[in-house]
Amino acid sequence: MTTQTIDGVTVNTQANVYFDGKCVSHGITLADGTKKSVGVVLPATLTFNTGAPEIMECVAGSCEYKLDGTDTWIPSNPGDKFSIPGNSKFDIRVTESYHYICHFG
Repeated sequence: MTTQTIDGVTVNTQANVYFDGKCVSHGITLADGTKKSVGVVLPATLTFNTGAPEIMECVAGSCEYKLDGTDTWIPSNPGDKFSIPGNSKFDIRVTESYHYICHFG
């Protein structure tokens, strides 16, 4: 099931803009201190680096992703999630806007 709303959060209104505007996100903090980001990746093929482990949840659109050290592109559609290890990287290929929630840690 795709997450529709996140209740009880503080939103950082200053957007994080990456790759010349091809990825835009906003940080949110839940009441218990958990941090996430919500955003959109516009059509492009991009490489992201991670510090902490991440779980990417697709809420609309779609993408294909390829984890570091692999050669396989895997589709991700609304309701799908994929995990990326900390201190790693992944490639993402988007042909229609990919709306996501990034769960850290």
